[in-house]
Amino acid sequence: MTAMKRIRVPGSTANLGPGFDVLGLALKATSASHKFSVRLELHVEQLPQGSSVPGNCEIICKGEGEGTFSTACDENLVTKVALYVLRSHGIRGFPSPVRITMISGIPSSRGLGSSAAAVVAGVMLGNEIGQLNLSKERMFDYCLVVERHPDNVGAACHGGFIGAFMKLQAPPSEPSETLSKSLDEPPKDIASYHQFPLNTDVKMVVIIPDFHLATTDARGRLPQTYTLEDAVFNAQRCSLLPGLLGETPLNPAKISEAMRDRLHQPYRMALIPGFEEVLQRVKYEVYPGLLGVCLSGAGPSILALATNNFEQIAEAICAILREAQDIRYDWQVLEVDHDGATCCDV
Repeated sequence: MTAMKRIRVPGSTANLGPGFDVLGLALKATSASHKFSVRLELHVEQLPQGSSVPGNCEIICKGEGEGTFSTACDENLVTKVALYVLRSHGIRGFPSPVRITMISGIPSSRGLGSSAAAVVAGVMLGNEIGQLNLSKERMFDYCLVVERHPDNVGAACHGGFIGAFMKLQAPPSEPSETLSKSLDEPPKDIASYHQFPLNTDVKMVVIIPDFHLATTDARGRLPQTYTLEDAVFNAQRCSLLPGLLGETPLNPAKISEAMRDRLHQPYRMALIPGFEEVLQRVKYEVYPGLLGVCLSGAGPSILALATNNFEQIAEAICAILREAQDIRYDWQVLEVDHDGATCCDV
């Protein structure tokens, strides 16, 4: 690597109600004035040979999580992933000294794909540092042996509105083992994804609370088994939702019903005070332009799909949430990011 590189990876939302571990949307801020850019950006520059940098990698973290993310290359998630990619190609570390400035505009542990973005950025970083010329599809495999959520990872990597499924349900090693010592390349074609058309009028209104919720904690609330009735309920809605969101004109009644869920949201209600009330009171019949409301990923952020009246919808949701928990809530109107992860010279 000679020229300075810029890697950009969008944040993402997943599930959209019934599409648990299936549906994902890459997100893009519609205005530079927004509090959150909803993307992770890396600036990678070559340092002079002989520079005294631990591990040949100097890390500077800015933006969301500044002061909390590690700046050690063997501890920071982005560089740990890059080291795994390099190691699997016989490169035992960063071959020459670099400075990596990480600028995160994705709130962490808020259901907006921050960890998926970090993993995708790490794979792209390893690809650039090692000059490996991996395709996006092959990088997707590397991402999925570390972050096994093809909905968020697929959206962050490829962009757009996607559906994805794992072909290989049990990759050969656990993510922690892969990152710490694996020398093996991942299997090929671990997952399949498909990009759905999305009606351009559809925007994502995201309500972001000022508290964190780890995905592991949210998943810990889920049962090990489900009834046939609940599985069929979600399968029916998940199969129709992508088509409904791509058609013109949009049908709020059908979309709202298709965004209902029985597999994960009911079990996570207690983790997000006020969310159950939001589902009961914020309806398309009351708020023109609203299509449906759901958790963003595992939460605690809440996603409303809408075509207009964004402020009215967001403020209604925030008001209900504040009744249940007196904390700060931010909201933004986001669009779909069609580019996914990118890398260019700067």
